[in-house]
Amino acid sequence: MLRPSPLSRSKPPGWQSGGNRHGFTLIEMVIVMAVIGLLLTLAVPRYFVALDNGKVKVQQQNLATMRDALDKFFGDQGRYPETLEELVQKHYLRSVPVDPVTESPNWIAIAPVDPALSGVYDVRSAAKAAESENVSATTN
Repeated sequence: MLRPSPLSRSKPPGWQSGGNRHGFTLIEMVIVMAVIGLLLTLAVPRYFVALDNGKVKVQQQNLATMRDALDKFFGDQGRYPETLEELVQKHYLRSVPVDPVTESPNWIAIAPVDPALSGVYDVRSAAKAAESENVSATTN
């Protein structure tokens, strides 16, 4: 006569007589939630740092584009534009770029050092956090 295996007689807790397991236990759910929480505490701060770094890179590129347009305008016209919109009107820019940090097209226009000249000599961001990065960079 065949005897059933000792492994087949003992069933682990949580198993039904049919051998099918139904759902998760509370402790399993708590462990999964803890792991997800741990992963989020590692990933979310890095995401926001990367997002801020991306905004700063776009801001720097926008400033470089506007400064290049100011230099070209001065080279062609012999004067600086009165406003940034004049760069758009004369087709040196398609549009005034949006500052990704402040999320507005408002920039701080800097007048030329030479009192004989007027207009927009340089631009910088209106964002307080970006002031320290943009103050020293000027067009030549």
